[in-house]
Amino acid sequence: MLRSPSWYLLTAFLFHAFAAQVPFHSSHAEWQPATLSDEDLGDWSLNAVPNPNSTDHLVFETVHSLLQLWPNTRMRNGHAIVPGIIPKGTLLYHGRSSNVLSTSHEWFATDPEHSYIYCGNTPEAECWQFTLATTRLLKVVYFDGSSAVKMEDGTLDTQDLLLWGETRGSEMKEEMRRIKDFCKWGKKYGLDAFVRMQIDFEVMLCDLTSGVRVISSSNLVSRMIQWPQKIRLQVTMFELMNAGSWHSHFPGETRVQLNLAGLVTFYDTQLAPSLIPIRAGQERWDHRVQNISSEDLSAAKARLEDALTRPEGLSSGIDWATLIQVIIDRYARRLELVRYLLSARTTNPDDVLDLANKTQHQLRVMLTPYLPFLSASTDPPDETKPDWATPVFRLCATTHTYSMDSELPFMTVSEKSILQAVRGTTREICRMVTKMWIAGVHAGLDPLLNTKEYPDIARVTHLRNAWIEDLSNLMAWLDWSEWVKCDPACGPEEACYLPTWPFGFPGGDKIPYVGTISPPVTDEWIRPQPKCIRRVAPYGF
Repeated sequence: MLRSPSWYLLTAFLFHAFAAQVPFHSSHAEWQPATLSDEDLGDWSLNAVPNPNSTDHLVFETVHSLLQLWPNTRMRNGHAIVPGIIPKGTLLYHGRSSNVLSTSHEWFATDPEHSYIYCGNTPEAECWQFTLATTRLLKVVYFDGSSAVKMEDGTLDTQDLLLWGETRGSEMKEEMRRIKDFCKWGKKYGLDAFVRMQIDFEVMLCDLTSGVRVISSSNLVSRMIQWPQKIRLQVTMFELMNAGSWHSHFPGETRVQLNLAGLVTFYDTQLAPSLIPIRAGQERWDHRVQNISSEDLSAAKARLEDALTRPEGLSSGIDWATLIQVIIDRYARRLELVRYLLSARTTNPDDVLDLANKTQHQLRVMLTPYLPFLSASTDPPDETKPDWATPVFRLCATTHTYSMDSELPFMTVSEKSILQAVRGTTREICRMVTKMWIAGVHAGLDPLLNTKEYPDIARVTHLRNAWIEDLSNLMAWLDWSEWVKCDPACGPEEACYLPTWPFGFPGGDKIPYVGTISPPVTDEWIRPQPKCIRRVAPYGF
């Protein structure tokens, strides 16, 4: 379907900037997260909006995004530290210009396209690629966000604070200190490696004599010889980006397996209350951890140390990642479809009514598993008493977590934080969807309740505007990265790319920010947007 420029302008106006967050109140001493029990999730009024200090949606999206390249490229300043493992038999890759591999700490890639860029960088240099296999389970710690990106805008905050209690620079000398100090710190917890992400994922391995063995060392054809000069950088970097894109969305980088029972997130308002006023008025793009209080930082370190020393099996055993993905699957595309239906610009009465009926249909579809038989009555509901739909709202909001109250005694504090995030997020989704649905019922649009053969067009038009506002607020609050994509879709010779360090930012293919070079202060830099890039020559980022 061809769309006019005005259609795109309207869509952009209504639904732009999903990264925008509800501002935080700076006064927060009296606020505490809601109780965990589904029996007491607070006010079941459809007008009860989330507390502005709540971070349920941020914890939810953080957990959902772990080890996925796309969302952690978009929101590069990580807020989570998670213990995990790398299974036995996993391959790791290291590229260098020498055939001698150190036995101490070193960086490794999870994909050979990543390690390849570090070997044979001059016409005279050789390109040696070492492939290692893990001989046992490796115990690791993962930092979310673009945690291997060498920037001073927040990507390294969680690492530096954990190690040194302060943020440091992004120069290579600091990187050498990080891996050395990380391995020294991790030794007392039996840690073998640390996992980070930039264009692809990397493993900072502490001891090459323990848990891994070299299975091959190959002298490869270097990119300086293999490709013509004018494209050698582009083709190498594109294939690195292409390899990273294999892990863009769920389930992400599967060669690392996380233990969410040990999650430490600085969006946990009970763990890090000092960050609440710091985030006041900020969009999520701008959130950082660097100004956390010393007390909160000590508490976060203690929680991580507890997770690293806790015996196996001391948790609920709930698969939190799958639970959150189930909720994403239920609502992401359906909400996106409703947004599309509401974005059509028309004043024709027949078209307005048709689109409103289709929207009401989709709202009912989302709520079908939660509509009691009594809600299917043909009697017109009383518009002055919207609480007739409270059972629908409540069942929708609690279905996924109602059975978990019995597991509370077995949950770690991290699991309770995730549970609260799931409950708070599903509650708001169900509140808004139910609110929009009953508004359609009252307008006579529902196929079973209060159906009117000739609904009032003026009322329906007003309803669509209210729906647009409600849906826009909900999707902005959720801010799921599933909704960030190239539109229109890329062609067969293209790939959808979210610009990241060091390629693809304003300034062409130059590395925009390494070491002490200042980044350009542009909206495109702070808020990267997806774009189509070529998969075949001529390349370009």
